[in-house]
Amino acid sequence: MFTGIVHGTANVVSIEKKKNFHSYTIKLSSLLSEGLKVGASVSNNGCCLTVKHIDKLYYTFDIMKETLNHTNLGILNIGDYINIERSAKYGDEIGGHIVSGHILNTAEVCRISEFSNNYTLWLKIHNKNIMKYFFYRGFICIDGISLTIGEIIENEFCIHIIPETLLRTTIKNKKKGSLMNIEIDVQTQIIVDTTERFINNQKKYLFKNIISH
Repeated sequence: MFTGIVHGTANVVSIEKKKNFHSYTIKLSSLLSEGLKVGASVSNNGCCLTVKHIDKLYYTFDIMKETLNHTNLGILNIGDYINIERSAKYGDEIGGHIVSGHILNTAEVCRISEFSNNYTLWLKIHNKNIMKYFFYRGFICIDGISLTIGEIIENEFCIHIIPETLLRTTIKNKKKGSLMNIEIDVQTQIIVDTTERFINNQKKYLFKNIISH
């Protein structure tokens, strides 16, 4: 479990690409890596990955086919930076919102507005079916960052970024066309799916009664 509060960024130093399987190594600061062991869960751009190997400050992770298909980790290059969050512990302050590290899909940066300490990022969702989970001022996790949804127009939405978030994360490096990992707030998803299922069941029940009569 994570909270969407990025602890820092890490540099990708090597990548091994195989068919439907990648391994990559990042270099963590001594602060980010303190107490980190093989088998531990770490949020990489919002995606929960397991530490495979450790060599001093160098940490290696495997990326399976499913993760490659649904996240931006498969398009990383050597030298890229990613957002890092260590898993939450009982008693930790929840500064963002509860995040599982299970990416639903990616969104494409379609425009950026920057002026006088204000930074607004607009993203486009290609899978319109998941737009039902987007609500004004609702929680969302983007590349591992807990953020609040702003305006929504069809399959596009915006997020407003404060200077501190720009400083501490990789958002400042994003350009038009960049892909970012999206995780929907799990409580929102449960409410929407449960309501949708209930309404569909009611429709089926009413239709069945009409036919029987």
